[in-house]
Amino acid sequence: MKIINVCYNNYERRDNMSLNILYEDNHIIVVEKPSGILSQADHTNDIDMLTLIKRYIKERYQKPGNVYLGLVHRLDRMTSGVMVFAKTSKAASRLNEQILKHEFVKKYYVVVKGIVPKTGNLKNYLYKDEQEVKSYVVNENNGKLAELSYQRINEVNGNSLVDVSLKTGRHHQIRVQFAYAGYPLVGDSLYGNDKNKKLMLHSYLIGFYHPTTKEWLEFREEELSRMDENDQKHLINFDDYSENILNNVSSENYKYISKKLDLIYEDFMEYCAYWNDTP
Repeated sequence: MKIINVCYNNYERRDNMSLNILYEDNHIIVVEKPSGILSQADHTNDIDMLTLIKRYIKERYQKPGNVYLGLVHRLDRMTSGVMVFAKTSKAASRLNEQILKHEFVKKYYVVVKGIVPKTGNLKNYLYKDEQEVKSYVVNENNGKLAELSYQRINEVNGNSLVDVSLKTGRHHQIRVQFAYAGYPLVGDSLYGNDKNKKLMLHSYLIGFYHPTTKEWLEFREEELSRMDENDQKHLINFDDYSENILNNVSSENYKYISKKLDLIYEDFMEYCAYWNDTP
């Protein structure tokens, strides 16, 4: 088993396209998707990861004609985190087979409103309304099975930091299921009526068997493992943290602390950058 720990400042930025590549060989390419970027193109014509990576492959390797790139799995537009794409049709087929057999591992960090039980499982049936681009919990006959397990990592002032393992991959699954259970995600304006914060949902780990070598690979981000308990609480309760700490720091530390707050709030991934910049 090979566990590949990735940290923000180790990402390679190539061709001035702001494409963060975590791993690449002749068969697969693993990247970090920022929040706000589509996994693949849709009717909006906004930039998407599939197009960015195809462009990178075409330009870097001077590929003539169309470039093949297989979309193995998706992350919602506002979800950040680790993704793998297949560079050959055989790799795509073998990775998709792992997903169908529930061998492909996907884990997420989320911050939800309310104190969830220490551990739990959520099982519902979801229906996606294509016109609204929104999913709903329905009865078994009208939806597709959605299942996940979770573990609460920390909690403060009515919010919980939760580690989520997906067993299925449905549209907006984590957001819908936690909202239905009474714990909407912080920053979720669609399912939680929270319009004031960034959506606190990040894919921090994927695991799968390499499509040709059969070696088990895990790509994970270590930023939460670097946080102490107080920093975890600051992440969960950003507003309270920012309001109080900035009123009680010296002028020479103000810029430093402000940067830390921005990193916590803007993206889970960038917490690595803060830690690596720390004297």
